[in-house]
Amino acid sequence: MEESNVVVIVGAGSSGLATSACLNTSLIPNIILEREDCSTSLWRKRSYDRLGRHLAKSFCILPLKPHNPETPTFMSKETFIAYIDSYDSEFDIKPKYCRSVELSFFYEERNKWKYYARFLVVVTGENNEAFFAKVPGLESFGGETLHSSEYKCGEAYSSKNVLVVGCGNSGMEICNDLTDYEAWPIMVVRSPFHVLSRRMVQSGMLMLKWLPMSFVDFFISLAAKLTYGDLSKYGIIRPRKGPFSLKVDSRRTPVIDRGSIEKIKSKKSRGNQVFFANGTEGFFDVIIFATGYRSAAHKWLKDYCYLLKDNGMPRNEYPNYWNGEKGVYCARLTRGGLPRVSSDVIVITNDICKILLKNK
Repeated sequence: MEESNVVVIVGAGSSGLATSACLNTSLIPNIILEREDCSTSLWRKRSYDRLGRHLAKSFCILPLKPHNPETPTFMSKETFIAYIDSYDSEFDIKPKYCRSVELSFFYEERNKWKYYARFLVVVTGENNEAFFAKVPGLESFGGETLHSSEYKCGEAYSSKNVLVVGCGNSGMEICNDLTDYEAWPIMVVRSPFHVLSRRMVQSGMLMLKWLPMSFVDFFISLAAKLTYGDLSKYGIIRPRKGPFSLKVDSRRTPVIDRGSIEKIKSKKSRGNQVFFANGTEGFFDVIIFATGYRSAAHKWLKDYCYLLKDNGMPRNEYPNYWNGEKGVYCARLTRGGLPRVSSDVIVITNDICKILLKNK
C-alpha cells in the first residue's frame, strides 16, 4: 500500500496526539498510525483501576490546551482520559486505528520514509512493550503469573499471598490495592529508592524553576525523612543522591506514596514456593511482575540507526535526542513523562516547519 503524507506519526499516545495537534495548527498534513483501536491505550486498556496522575495538573498539560480551573490538582484516570478525548476533538485529530507498523525504512531514491512521507515521528514511547524479568524455574511455578499491565483490581486476589516483583510506582500501588481487598502482598525490593508524596513532588518541581537542584533535593529529602521516618526496617533504603538528581542522572523516578507505606507491615505467606537470592524462601499464590516496559521502536524501524540505539532509546543525548537524520524524529523517550511532551513536540513541529519553508 502506498499513501503519501508530509508527516507520518507512529503511535496515538499523548505524544502522538500532541504532535498531530501542533502540525494541524501549522497546516502541515499528517497521519497517525495506531496499532490499538483507541488512543492512549496504555491508560484505557493496560492500567489498573485506581491509577491516577502522580504529577499535578500544571505539569500534565498538552500543547495548546490548558486544564480547566475546576480540574482537580491530581487527576484520576477518568479525568485524564476525558481531557485526552476533548483534546482530540478540539484539534480534529483522527488517528488511523488498528494499523500496526511492522516495518519502516528510508527510501533513498525518493528521500522519503515508506508509507510514503517526508518526515517520520516515532512516538510509541518507552512503555511500548511489557518487560518480564527472567526468573529461573518460573515455568515450574504452579500459581498465576501476570504483568502489571494485565492487573486491574485486587478483588480477584482476596486472601491470597501475592509476590510483587518490582518496587516502582506500579508495584507500590498494586500492593496498596491488594491490601484493600485483604490480599497479602510482599514486594521484592532490589535497589534503593526514594519515597515521596505527590505534594512533595509538586513542591519540588515548582522550586526547581527558581532554585538549584542540590537545594531542592536537600529540602524534599528532609521533608520525606520527617514524614516517613526510617524505612530501612521495612527493606526500603534511600539512595545517596537526592530524588531529582537521581531522576536526571539515572532516570530513576521516586515512588509516590498514596497510602502504601502504612501498609508495608505484613509478613504472612503461603501457597507455591519461591526461593530468593539471599537464601530465604516464601510461598505465594500469584506473582505479579511490575517490572515496567521497554521501547520496541527499533524492532520495526529498519533504519533505526538514524535515530535510535540498539536498545530502542535515542542515539543523541539530551536536549537534542529528539532529532535524527533523514527527517525522522522521536518524542518522550527520555523518561521525562508528560511534562516533556510539550517541549518535544513543539521543537519537532518547528523543525519540520523550518525545513518545509527552506525547501519551498
